[in-house]
Amino acid sequence: MGPGSLSPGVQGPASPTSVRLMSESPLRIVVAKPGLDGHDRGAKVVARALRDAGMEVVYTGLHQTPEQIVEAAIQEDADAVGLSVLSGAHMTLFAKVAALLEERDAKDIVVFGGGIIPDADIPELKKLGVAKVFTPGATTTEIVEWVRTHVSSD
Repeated sequence: MGPGSLSPGVQGPASPTSVRLMSESPLRIVVAKPGLDGHDRGAKVVARALRDAGMEVVYTGLHQTPEQIVEAAIQEDADAVGLSVLSGAHMTLFAKVAALLEERDAKDIVVFGGGIIPDADIPELKKLGVAKVFTPGATTTEIVEWVRTHVSSD
């Protein structure tokens, strides 16, 4: 086997851009389901995709308050928080998480999210501090690549 070869059965990175330097710590992502929405399959799929891509992922579970999510992000020294909202409360919940991070002097934690979110709400969410919104149809590859490109572990 030549340089860069892998043992049989070991799958390498999807692309050269997906390789992180060994000296860099993996990205730490908190994935959360704020509010009363009980549908968490999408959040679990995204959490697993991020984990499989080499990131450290903490999934907070269902029915988390914005305060609980921000506390988890700070305690876990997260680089980003991924929120999933299907209930229609995205404007309130995403905004509250972003505002609480700012209050706690943790504005460096990137907030991204997804769910059933009308296109018309996305510009306002960005103004409120949400870096990226993924709508239905976004692939896990797209989400992983966005996180790798826009989230830093510094």
